[in-house]
Amino acid sequence: MNFSEALDFIHATSWQGSRLGLARIEELMTLLGNPQKQLRFIHVAGTNGKGSVCAMLSEILARAGYTTGLYTSPHLFRVNERMKVNGADISDEELTHLAEQVAPVVAQMEDSPTEFERITAMALLYFQKKHCDVVVLEVGLGGRLDSTNVIDAPDAAIITNIALEHTEVLGDTLTKIAGEKSGIIKPGADVILSAQSAEVEAVVRRTCAERGCALRVTDPDAEKLNACDLSGQTLDYRDRKELRLRLLGDYQYKNVSVALDTVDVLNARGYKIPESAVRAGLSEVLWPGRFEVLQQNPLVLVDGAHNPDGVSELVRCLSAYLPHRKMTLVMGVMADKDYADMIRMMAPFATEFVAVTPESERALPAEDLRTKIETLTGVPARCGGDVKSGLALAMSGKGPEDIVCAFGSLYQVGEIRAYFGRTT
Repeated sequence: MNFSEALDFIHATSWQGSRLGLARIEELMTLLGNPQKQLRFIHVAGTNGKGSVCAMLSEILARAGYTTGLYTSPHLFRVNERMKVNGADISDEELTHLAEQVAPVVAQMEDSPTEFERITAMALLYFQKKHCDVVVLEVGLGGRLDSTNVIDAPDAAIITNIALEHTEVLGDTLTKIAGEKSGIIKPGADVILSAQSAEVEAVVRRTCAERGCALRVTDPDAEKLNACDLSGQTLDYRDRKELRLRLLGDYQYKNVSVALDTVDVLNARGYKIPESAVRAGLSEVLWPGRFEVLQQNPLVLVDGAHNPDGVSELVRCLSAYLPHRKMTLVMGVMADKDYADMIRMMAPFATEFVAVTPESERALPAEDLRTKIETLTGVPARCGGDVKSGLALAMSGKGPEDIVCAFGSLYQVGEIRAYFGRTT
């Protein structure tokens, strides 16, 4: 099997979409010898923020001397990004070798695993082969029935901000969605919750009580921003002062709080994570596509905000970092998202929109999005076609004082970054 064939194996069932349930992944892992049972985990669920929290914790743990696996989704450029050890993507050769091992096992199964289940199984096998001390594992969708929940009790079960998303699958209220996310809570785990609505907190507290798990909730009152600009920010949290964070956006305060409370919980469990690793990890962590500056003069920003909750955070960032500035907005969305609210929220910042079609079967065609933008807002909107063409259109004629901001879907972030020479 070569690398192209390995990718074909992974993507062979992409037409099936999400098929929540643990039966297939449990059977697959059993046939592979249950490598996940030889690993320790930090399991992270939530609607927004979980990727940033995973990146922070992975960086901190690696700097503390732990061989650290990181599993996230979706990828921005290549599927290799989804599984890293100490910050390095899995190689093409290693990915191919994993596919060669997993494919014959999949062939034995009557109910063929989905794309995400195949990738998850390969990642868990990879982390076991690399003798990872700990794996930071991001939930794909929900929690209770997500493929990543094939693991036993993690050392830490983290729940970041929860919002209404994937309601047709996870439920149409915050209480129902919180119940699904709380499915990662298992007896023996410590639980860290990002402070949020009483409705969500009540569900998590009840689940922790039922399963005998200690709960730590972050404290927004203990967060203090000291300084920020487009190069980074400095903040305090609880007893830690003057923490330098490379990532931008005030929503990152919440994510830092979760990561720091998790560090304290892990140290109480016997981990040895020195403050030097915490500070170095936060100051150097990268998480592409989250209010990221791609270019200056003209200023170009990209943000993977893809739901109203994420866009509300983008709005807060634009208001804080670029007050009273207008800009060209490059927007591409998935057809199943609540993009009408996203359009309305961003319209006050726009001199114009350029609508694009991300490379996904679920993408809303650019012309349909353009029509919706003008109907809802009256702001001028142009059809940019594919992402690359739309960026060229948006950048045409821009001067040093202009601003371009691209948002709406994680599926277009990789191509946007590549357009401006960012491939790592």
